[in-house]
Amino acid sequence: PSSDTWLTIGADNPYPNSLVVAPNAAIDSNPGVHYGGRRGISRSHRTFIMLIHKPDGHYKFLKGIAPYSRGVVSDKGWQIIHITLAEPVPWQTGFDRIQKQLRELGRDRHALCGVELRSPAPFTMQGFIDFNREYCDMLASWDLYIDGDNPVARTNVVPANTPPRSVMLHAFSCTVEAEIDRPATLVTAGAGELQAGHLDGGAILRRGQVDPGAMHEKAAYVIEVMEKRLAGLGGTWPAINVVNVYTCHPADQLLKDLLWNRLGPACRHGVRLHHTRPPVIDIEFEMDIRGLTTELVI
Repeated sequence: PSSDTWLTIGADNPYPNSLVVAPNAAIDSNPGVHYGGRRGISRSHRTFIMLIHKPDGHYKFLKGIAPYSRGVVSDKGWQIIHITLAEPVPWQTGFDRIQKQLRELGRDRHALCGVELRSPAPFTMQGFIDFNREYCDMLASWDLYIDGDNPVARTNVVPANTPPRSVMLHAFSCTVEAEIDRPATLVTAGAGELQAGHLDGGAILRRGQVDPGAMHEKAAYVIEVMEKRLAGLGGTWPAINVVNVYTCHPADQLLKDLLWNRLGPACRHGVRLHHTRPPVIDIEFEMDIRGLTTELVI
């Protein structure tokens, strides 16, 4: 791309592991950015992740795939807040609830930057694709897309105990003006062991295997994905105060072997282990993380 598509890069870039681009930048759809004709190579020979600005939402997002972005980070002077519903509601109705809450906060639809869903059972891959099509239509009706890219992060998991009868809205995240100067706040989308972000059952790591070795490999992959998203958003583990792990398999040893030593000071917040399944059959381990200062229940 031409140099005028870059908003910030190098020493002036507050997101040192990311390439921040204008909403209309002519970038290849692959999350590995082209620079000078060489995929994934920056001026300093580092691999950059595409971080796209959503100015009307006052946040930036990591380019993902059609149903969700990989994560979001607040602009300077703004913060992301997380809002959990005291009682979940059907996801379509949930968007009316989101709009009502945004209005009460003095914000419009473009402030929405994260959605959390709870589903009744894992989807087949085709069923997941079909649901995503309907979900994406909802986001499009809200005019949230940036040049065809979905800015809204999402986690969708299946409670193993008392699952809902239909897909429900559990929580959402949005931006509000920060009352005091504070570090950037961030939310990642949920990720399981689906390699390369392709909605294809063949891309599931160690598909159909749940022995300890396979689960170790799956968890290691997902944790690495979280670290890449965190770095792409300009964050580090000490900035994280919510770590969610979603699995129905024993996880204590996996967390001990793979996660605790990475968290550093963030260990004091603990890890939230949810007895849930990821949203697609044969995906066994999922995570998302947040670094926020305000969490509400409504």
